[in-house]
Amino acid sequence: MFARRTMLMAAALAVLSMGARPAAAVDLTMYYPVAVGGPVTKIIDDMVSRFEKDNPDIKVTAVYAGNYTDTMTKAMTAMKGGQPPQLSVLLSTDVFTLMDENAIVPFDGLVSDKAWFKEFYPAFMANGQIDGKTWSVPFQRSTIVLYWNKDAFKEAGLDPEKAPASWDDMVEMSKKLVKKDGANTTRWGVEIPSTGYAYWMLQALAIENGQKMMNEPGNEVYLTAPKTVAALEYWVDLSRKHNVAPAGSIDWATLRTDFLEGKTAMMWHTTGNLTAVKDAAKFQFGVAMLPAKERRGSPTGGGNFYIFKSASPEQQKAAVKFVQWMTAPERAAEWSMKTGYVAVSPAAYKTPAMETYAKSFPQAIVARDQLEHAVPELSVHENGRIYKFVGDAVQAAITGAQKPQEALAAAQAQSDRVLRAYK
Repeated sequence: MFARRTMLMAAALAVLSMGARPAAAVDLTMYYPVAVGGPVTKIIDDMVSRFEKDNPDIKVTAVYAGNYTDTMTKAMTAMKGGQPPQLSVLLSTDVFTLMDENAIVPFDGLVSDKAWFKEFYPAFMANGQIDGKTWSVPFQRSTIVLYWNKDAFKEAGLDPEKAPASWDDMVEMSKKLVKKDGANTTRWGVEIPSTGYAYWMLQALAIENGQKMMNEPGNEVYLTAPKTVAALEYWVDLSRKHNVAPAGSIDWATLRTDFLEGKTAMMWHTTGNLTAVKDAAKFQFGVAMLPAKERRGSPTGGGNFYIFKSASPEQQKAAVKFVQWMTAPERAAEWSMKTGYVAVSPAAYKTPAMETYAKSFPQAIVARDQLEHAVPELSVHENGRIYKFVGDAVQAAITGAQKPQEALAAAQAQSDRVLRAYK
C-alpha cells in the first residue's frame, strides 16, 4: 500500500514538473555571411547565446556560410533541396531575386506595429521596401568610406587631419604619397578594390559623378551612360595615367592588410572593417566620406534580415522576435562598436555606450553622417548575374584588356538581355 502511494505521488510530481517546463523550443536556422575582418562569428555566437538566455523557448542555430555570394547560394540550394533556413542575413540587394524565387515573406503581416519600420534609417530601408511592403530589415549595414594613414600624410608634407574632398584632390594628394625605392613602389597613394564587390565601387564613383546606375523597378541598369563610363575611366586613370595606384586587380580581401602594412596611404573600403583597422593599425588613421566629383555620395551596402516563406507560423513569429532583439538600439550600438558597421537606427547613436564611444573615436560616426549623401545599392532582378557582368567589365578595364567604354558596353548588352524578361 505504501509502495503504491509512493508511486502515485511520484507520478503526480512528475506531471507537475512537466507542466512547469517551458513548451518545446521553436528551432530556427539562420545563415549569415562575413565580408570583413575581425571576430565576427564570435560576436554573432555571443549575441545568439544571450538572446536564447532571454528567450529560452527559441533555439537559434547560426550558420556561418561564407561571403555574401556563398551565403545566398547556400540559402537557395537549401531551399530547393527542401531544407531552407527560417531566416538569413543576405545582401539587402538580393531582394528582387528572393522575391522572384518566392522564397521570402514581407515583415508587414508578421509584426504587431508597423511603426517599428520607421525606427530605422530610411537609407537602409530603401532596398528592402518594394511595392509598399517591407521585405527585409537592416542589420549589418555600411557605406564605403575613405581610410587614410595620417603618418604617411605627415611624412609627405600633407595636412594629416585633412582627407581629399574631391577627385582632383585625391589624385594630387596621392602623387605626393607615392613612395619609391629605386624603380620599386613601396607605397601607393590610393587603392580601390576591384574584386569581390567591384559593382559597389563603380556605383560609388558613378553617383559621385552624378549618375544613378539602376531604376527603381530593378529592370534597367545604366552602365553606358556617359557619366558611368567617365567614372570607370577615372578609376582606370589612377593607375594607368596618374601612377598613384597599382596596375591590375586590387583584391578586396587583402586590401585591409595592404593599408595596415603601409603599402597604400589611402584605401576605399567598407566601414564594416573599421573596428578591425582600429584594433590592428600601428599608426594614426582617419576616416572620411568619399571624395566628390559633382557631389558627395556612396551606395549603402551590407546585409538585411530576411524571413523565409517556408517557415511555420511559429517559426516566423520567433524569427521576428529574434530580429527585433538583434536590431534593438542597445544591440545595434554594440554591433556597430564591435565591427564598424553602421548602427541601423538613430536611437542606437543615442545610447550612452555609443555616445561615449563616438566621443573617444569620432571615426565611428563618419559612415552614419554619409547617409545624408547615400543612395540605395545596385539592386535588380537576377542580381548575381548582373553583378558578374559589371565585375567582369571592371576587371577588363582595370587590367587593360578593354577600354572602359568597350567593357561597359558588353556588360550593358548582357544585362539588357537578362532584364528584358522583367519589363
